Amino acid sequence: MNETPSREGWTAPEASKSEPAPVTVMLSSRLMVLANLLKRGAILRYKRLTGLSSVEFGLVASLGRRPPMSVARLAEAVGQDKGQISRALANLVSRKLIAKSANPKDSREVLISLTAAGLAAHDAIVEGAQERNRRLLESLSPAEFEMLLQQVDQLTAIAADMLESEKNAR
Repeated sequence: MNETPSREGWTAPEASKSEPAPVTVMLSSRLMVLANLLKRGAILRYKRLTGLSSVEFGLVASLGRRPPMSVARLAEAVGQDKGQISRALANLVSRKLIAKSANPKDSREVLISLTAAGLAAHDAIVEGAQERNRRLLESLSPAEFEMLLQQVDQLTAIAADMLESEKNAR
């Protein structure tokens, strides 16, 4: 069967125009497949390089070389609940990758920062991410890369608007 791309997905020339394209050929599904492949590859790489789980490397990457931050701010940065990240934080403390300290401005608040070992893990994550990014994009010309970024930014803005519409439609 000879298929051609369309805004609705890939369609066969003899397919009825009233028949919807399968979800799996739509752009959003294809982007999700790409994102999932990239995520799975990243999880395997960072586990191999640093021994960190996906939640742990997300926390280390988010802490980065920034000043210490509160657990609440870190949870917000990674898009997870404080309770969801508490076990991962405990593991990172026990492995001496992060340090906890009281906030000098508010002793009730705990601040988290990377230790020297945590910074080394962070740098390995960044180096791995840069190599993966280079490999992913090496077949694109500079003009193609710039166009891709513009298109991704445009689609991201539209998707954000669509999300807000869904939230408001409740």
